[in-house]
Amino acid sequence: MYRTGGQLRSFGAIASYNEQMGKCLHVGAHSALELSGFSHFVPMGRPLLMVGHPVSEVPPNWLRTCVFERELQFFSTNTFSKPQFFNRIEEGFEIAIAAPEQAFLECLLLTPTHYTYMDLYYIMEQLTTLRPEVLQSMLENTDNLKVKRMFLYMAQKAGHYWFEMLDKSKIYLGTSKYQLSKNGVYIPEYKITVPKELYDYE
Repeated sequence: MYRTGGQLRSFGAIASYNEQMGKCLHVGAHSALELSGFSHFVPMGRPLLMVGHPVSEVPPNWLRTCVFERELQFFSTNTFSKPQFFNRIEEGFEIAIAAPEQAFLECLLLTPTHYTYMDLYYIMEQLTTLRPEVLQSMLENTDNLKVKRMFLYMAQKAGHYWFEMLDKSKIYLGTSKYQLSKNGVYIPEYKITVPKELYDYE
């Protein structure tokens, strides 16, 4: 419900659902990065709000079908065993937001369905202030090998200072080879095939 003359707002709906139903929806992926000040994505038309939820807690139809000022796109994963969130007031409502370290990993997880690797690398170039201790914990406790390998490749390529502070010996990367792009370039260090456009980018 909302007052006469009011408007259905996405943050209000998410906050109310979490508080009244005891749920754990959070703003994630590129939306969380934008709220943290990384704004590579320029919304065209109605803005898109990426909303993460536990696999076992599927959002109700009214959240999926109501027309808000933002288009809600839901996603779920059990990949992060030690997720990192922070709470912030947005438009008068307290919202859980993925920390930038997790938000970028969520973007990689949703590639190529929602993002391209090149778009994400442009964002990676901006991520100069990520916290190495948070990244270390996230990477050690994330079970998606493709996400971890691509993250480390991008971070190394970008030359961020915090990359050198990671203890890669504690990050399990597996042994299988992954082709993340057709007709791409194979990176022996991470056993992944990346888009040629990304490999050639300087």
